[in-house]
Amino acid sequence: MTTPRDDLLADARREVLVMSTSGPAARAPLGAVRPNDHVHLGRGVSYRILVPDTARTAPALSRRLGTLALAGASVRTLPTVPTDALVLDRSLVVLPADRAISSSGVLAFRLPGVVTTTVELFDRLWPAATPLIEGGHDEELDQRQARLLELLTTGHTDESAAAELGVSVRTVRRMVADIMRRLGARSRFQAGVKAADRGWLLAEVG
Repeated sequence: MTTPRDDLLADARREVLVMSTSGPAARAPLGAVRPNDHVHLGRGVSYRILVPDTARTAPALSRRLGTLALAGASVRTLPTVPTDALVLDRSLVVLPADRAISSSGVLAFRLPGVVTTTVELFDRLWPAATPLIEGGHDEELDQRQARLLELLTTGHTDESAAAELGVSVRTVRRMVADIMRRLGARSRFQAGVKAADRGWLLAEVG
């Protein structure tokens, strides 16, 4: 059975950010896992999910999160996640609400201030969180992404990097945006620094 939350998720085209305070049980109406997540991942929607460390020792939840991670989602844990929230395409935020206010248990906001504040909170938490699966999708770039980072950090423009990789400039910019999201970077320079710190560049250069 679909919910208003699932209907909103169906509109996601590029990115879903998830913050869930739930540990052993995914609490309705916002939880760490939703029925249609695999469908969205299959059509290319980027997922980043933050959950408490207690999710690692909750058999059912950790299994479901692990399956999402293997399907392409980036899942990380923190000792404590401060709030429950979904952010869709950095343009809409879904927050839990008292059922006296909303019968569905959620409220959706497109106010730029609400969206910006929620995204900034997520981006502050993400770099300090620990990947659920070490060495998985969350931890490594594919060969083309690593080559792109190497080109950009050695002074190539988007246009020259696109020519080198044999892709369009639009594809390069989409790849850069995805890398920055995965690294929790606010700029291309910061993305290069963080990638070097993780050894992502050295593997290609060396």
